[in-house]
Amino acid sequence: MADPSPTVGELFKAGVVNHGDLNTLIDAVLDGRAQEQAELGEGYTLDVAAAVKANAFATAVLRDKTSTNGARRTAVRTAILLARAQRA
Repeated sequence: MADPSPTVGELFKAGVVNHGDLNTLIDAVLDGRAQEQAELGEGYTLDVAAAVKANAFATAVLRDKTSTNGARRTAVRTAILLARAQRA
């Protein structure tokens, strides 16, 4: 990867992050145990809680008590995929 801080979505497309990794991050957010620096593989990390908090849509969906679990998962997944990972 030429970009020193690619999005998690770009890392997903490149095979650095897989579905299992992504689901683990989503579950951590929804269970209230998101790590500040989650390891993504190949030397990348992501502050998952900050990534979700920085995404206005995800924040709104998570605050809405009427949001379904599916909507919450999708909003968190989108926020994570759009977030920029950092080199460890």
